[in-house]
Amino acid sequence: MKLTSYTNYALRSLQLAALKAPDLVRVDDVAHIHGLSRPHIVKVVHELGKAGFLETVRGRGGGFRLGRAPDKIVVGDVVRLTEGPLDVVECFNPDKNTCPLIGICTLSRKIQEATRAFMTVLDGLTIADISANRGQLLDRIAPFEMPGGPEALT
Repeated sequence: MKLTSYTNYALRSLQLAALKAPDLVRVDDVAHIHGLSRPHIVKVVHELGKAGFLETVRGRGGGFRLGRAPDKIVVGDVVRLTEGPLDVVECFNPDKNTCPLIGICTLSRKIQEATRAFMTVLDGLTIADISANRGQLLDRIAPFEMPGGPEALT
């Protein structure tokens, strides 16, 4: 199973908001720290804001912060939002299925079981969990927050 970059960007944005709370985080901060495309982060932040995961503040000095407590934002919910249906194989989607083995295929049932197990793990994980080692995470991103990035340290 592989999640899209979009989901990764969403989780990184939420994690950074949790690390910087209660301060606002700018889209440029996420893009710079993680080496990501600004337009992609804008799109991610917009969708997370519409879903209530983030609160966005427009205008000069604006940015975003978590829209609810980090222990109330479940990673599985974010993945469902950003990934949509996890149709790992075509037979998961009856509208698109062309496989003649639907309903009798052990492989399909086991892949569905594995997908459920994957999501069960993510449903037990919150933004608070992925931000719990705050000091280490902030230490790791500190060089990227400096003018000139990590190269400025050499």
